[in-house]
Amino acid sequence: MTLTATHANAGPASRHLRPRCSDHSPALSQSHTARPRVAATGRSALMAGVLGLALLSPLMASDAEARELSVSTVLSDAFPWGQAAEKWAELVEERSGGELTLRVYPNAQLVAGDQTKEFSAMRQGLIDLAVGSTINWSPQVPELNLFSLPFLMPDHAAIDALTQGESGKQVFAAIESKGIKPLAWGENGFREVSNSSKSITSPDDLKGLKIRVVGSPLFQDTFTALGANPTQMSWADAKPALTTGAVDGQENPLSVFDVARIDQVGQTHLTLWHYMADPLIFAANQRVWKSLSEQERTLLTETAREAGAWEIAMSREGNAQRLADIEARGVNVVKLDEDAMQTFRDATQSVYASWTPKIGESLVETARAEVEASR
Repeated sequence: MTLTATHANAGPASRHLRPRCSDHSPALSQSHTARPRVAATGRSALMAGVLGLALLSPLMASDAEARELSVSTVLSDAFPWGQAAEKWAELVEERSGGELTLRVYPNAQLVAGDQTKEFSAMRQGLIDLAVGSTINWSPQVPELNLFSLPFLMPDHAAIDALTQGESGKQVFAAIESKGIKPLAWGENGFREVSNSSKSITSPDDLKGLKIRVVGSPLFQDTFTALGANPTQMSWADAKPALTTGAVDGQENPLSVFDVARIDQVGQTHLTLWHYMADPLIFAANQRVWKSLSEQERTLLTETAREAGAWEIAMSREGNAQRLADIEARGVNVVKLDEDAMQTFRDATQSVYASWTPKIGESLVETARAEVEASR
């Protein structure tokens, strides 16, 4: 498979070219042993030069075509999120025969650990590609707050109805209008709530609890509506705060609770309430995207979709074992019934009133209809 890439306006992070031959390749290395000089006529010298260029040209062309793109992700491959990025890179290298490669930078390395800056950095060309979170990108793309509306999606069928339906198309269009090309969906999972003091079975149980939340005003409004005291902080600050009791609880997908061993920082009560989900998005900087050949664009899109589908299936299939492992470590797990869930829905209606106009009335109504049809 031959891939051709043009590099004009590709952005700073995309100008990584990977040599096809190392300095130790027989085709490029030269012996330093002295040899007798051989006289040559002008014609023979010219012939030798032409022959030499002919022999070197495939190597030079290969060097020019080999291209490496950066991929930003917030979590490492210890988590499904990071594994999605690694799977994408693996598929691209395999399908391109190594002529196009992706280098994954986990833990938000390309934005100095500040995940909220990832979208802006990609738009500016500091990042070529990303597997990003709808939560982290929502400050720049308000429509992404759709997925953070409390208790909108009760199950995986509802998530799929949105991402694969008209809502997903509208969200992708909104992202593209901001200078980023969305390619495929992944999944970080439903976010569940934990704390160190008691089981949470009703909104009353949250009253007064200090809950660490991500940097999104919608999260602040949701937990305030439920009577909690939401505290925004980075994850680097959250674990020490949970350890010392400066905050009482937190919310995260099961995969994060499990792998990060949140039970080791006093989180002994976990409530499965599926209050919101966090789809992931495989995406590219627009200038990088336009610099690629049609064949490369097809390759990136198809492999992104394949990696996303693989990660979603793997993440969902692993939840039962993760939950069993969490319970085996002594965590008290509560799963809310439908009546209990309704009390939380009722308590958060004010969030819909304030956030629907920001997200878009039409988009929210479309999403609600798609969720209802998925039941």
